[in-house]
Amino acid sequence: MEEKEGIKTNEYLRGIVLNLPEGPGIYQYLNSEGTIIYVGKAKNLKRRVSSYFNKDQHSAKTRILVSKIADIRYIVVNTEEDALLLENNLIKKYKPRYNVLLKDDKSYPSICVSNEYFPRVFKTRNIVRNGSTYYGPYSHVPSMHAVLDLIKKLYPLRTCRLALTPENIREGKFNVCLEYHIKNCKGPCIGLQSHEEYMQNIAEVKEILRGNTQTICTALLKEMQDLAAELRFEEAQKLKEKFELIENYRSKSEVVSSILHNIDVFSIETDENAAYINYLHITNGCINQAFTFEYKKRLNETKEELLELGIIEMRERYKSLSKEIIIPFELDMEMNGVVFTIPQRGDKKHLLELSILNVKQYKVDRLKQAEKLNPEQRTTRILKEIQEQLHMDRLPMHIECFDNSNIQGSDAVAACVVFKKGKPSKKDYRKYIIKTVVGPDDYASMQEVVRRRYTRIIEEQGELPDLILTDGGKGQMEVVRQVIEDELKLTIPIAGLAKNNRHRTSEVLYGFPPMIVGIKQGTPLFHLLENIQDEVHRFAITFHRDKRSKSQVASALDQIKGIGEKRKTALLKKFKSVNRIKQATVEEIAEVVGMAAAQSIKESL
Repeated sequence: MEEKEGIKTNEYLRGIVLNLPEGPGIYQYLNSEGTIIYVGKAKNLKRRVSSYFNKDQHSAKTRILVSKIADIRYIVVNTEEDALLLENNLIKKYKPRYNVLLKDDKSYPSICVSNEYFPRVFKTRNIVRNGSTYYGPYSHVPSMHAVLDLIKKLYPLRTCRLALTPENIREGKFNVCLEYHIKNCKGPCIGLQSHEEYMQNIAEVKEILRGNTQTICTALLKEMQDLAAELRFEEAQKLKEKFELIENYRSKSEVVSSILHNIDVFSIETDENAAYINYLHITNGCINQAFTFEYKKRLNETKEELLELGIIEMRERYKSLSKEIIIPFELDMEMNGVVFTIPQRGDKKHLLELSILNVKQYKVDRLKQAEKLNPEQRTTRILKEIQEQLHMDRLPMHIECFDNSNIQGSDAVAACVVFKKGKPSKKDYRKYIIKTVVGPDDYASMQEVVRRRYTRIIEEQGELPDLILTDGGKGQMEVVRQVIEDELKLTIPIAGLAKNNRHRTSEVLYGFPPMIVGIKQGTPLFHLLENIQDEVHRFAITFHRDKRSKSQVASALDQIKGIGEKRKTALLKKFKSVNRIKQATVEEIAEVVGMAAAQSIKESL
């Protein structure tokens, strides 16, 4: 029954696709419940929709989407730009399951100029559609505070929430507050500042928030010169102070030549699950709007497709009418009266680089935030980097590293440390006393330990590692390979960690013949490998010191007649070391082993 229904559905969809027009438009995919699950745009509806039903689907995600389609609707439009706008509106309206999802930006504040008789200017995270004007959102909060501080210094606007209507002011319902007395407000609540003067200030504030500081500076300079010509120097000085404040702000925010005006700049960065798009709006050479936003990817959308969506979204949100859009790469996109530019040099190139810098920083910040909430995410990312750098078939969730330690061949030992999911698994650490090698032969010692380690794991059917690290260069890697591949017939990737003359990890070697892997020092990935090497070195050295110390103690006490294992243990428990036994009196030693043995010990030591 289900198979028959599937055939009917396929025939029904095929009929729709064959009859689609070949002009620009929007297509909507619906599931069996009549819910819109995907909205897309197309220059050629028939060609675009047909591509979804070809057998060579691009990804598993797309195949899942196609399997859910029960009906297709479409809207024909006149131009590609109309299609872009309509697609954006429909996605926001229906929030289809398989479309990219614009992350909610309510966490970012905006600046509000309230719709009141005497408007207030303040930051807010709530957008209320009551006629107030909003500027933002500001993804870089310090920039927003810098603008608000400038406005506060330039214009003594009210900060109270009083209902300053003409009727209430005439009836004398209010009294001035502290802000009036410290000259932060001119007292419009009791009629000390006219509505006309106040609104003139608000008009200038709006120009600053739009980025049009050049216009205000020009007007201030002319008024200041007129006042000076009339010998009204005190008033001219006040205007000069305002002028200098704005000029100082302009000099900090101006990034390019002031001849660049009304330009939009976009850049994009992506990862496996999301796309990050930065938007800058330039007015009179200054950044007027700066915002980075995030799309959650649903299918395998290309950078080009995602950037096109972002351009439409941001221009609509900020009501941008810019006739030039700077982008990092070519887009198959046309907008009426708009020129797309990919700059190669000069001020526009500088703007694009600034946008790219911002979007990369935003991506890093989001990654850090996510990793704080989920520390395992960071570890997985680093392990994935190792997998990619070494071209491994799977994530190196289980890593083992070996190191030898001896002094001219004496007390030769070795150690193996185990890291699971990027963390030390100390219960799995192993110490080895070298048994078959005579003299200082690091290569032979390494082979003995690796052979013993993995022969036992095979016999006990234990867990083999995903990656073996050797504390050494090409020679150590080769002798380990001989045991792993030639003798034990195992397939385990082997890497070498080589040190410089300062005994610090300097490079990573991989492959046969071994080649240097370009892992940048100072990165989290390099730090993990360095930590593994330091840990195996520490573990091996500690074991070697303990063994050497026991050997020295044993040789000193074992040669004394009448001192057996029990007395030796009792002495060391009491005095902790042979040196302290030497320093003790005969009477103190006699308390442990008796006078006769005590005298024998003092004579021997």
